[in-house]
Amino acid sequence: MLKGTLIHPQILEGLGRAGHSSQVLIADGNYPCATRLGPRATLVNLNLSPGVVTCPQVLEALVTAIPIETAFVMQYPTEGPSALAAEPPVWKEFRRILSDAGLNVELQPLERFTFYDAAATPNLVLTIATGEQATFANLLLTIGVIRQRASR
Repeated sequence: MLKGTLIHPQILEGLGRAGHSSQVLIADGNYPCATRLGPRATLVNLNLSPGVVTCPQVLEALVTAIPIETAFVMQYPTEGPSALAAEPPVWKEFRRILSDAGLNVELQPLERFTFYDAAATPNLVLTIATGEQATFANLLLTIGVIRQRASR
């Protein structure tokens, strides 16, 4: 039996293969996981139904299991017919979760196709597909290092 917050065996296996600078993608329900999967990434499908499981729920589990060095989000359009007036509300949830975990990690927006390219590199070890319905809820995390504790 596992006592931790994260107990999904396939996600744990993927994280176990990861190291410093490896990346994990939490993909919303619109992300093209099948055609944009990194060459070494494992795809874990948690998209049971619309809205189940969400990107924030996955992030809440991951912050208990890995050190997070950077967090990239897909930039929303600010001009043109599909422009958003403000950032997606889900970004506020991401910030809260990172902050509550004691992480001083800023969300770094990447233009859509730059984000796709970044999430398709050999550094990507895991793509977690969710049923997230919020737009621009994709989150690309870079795994940091575990700091050595001072000896007594």
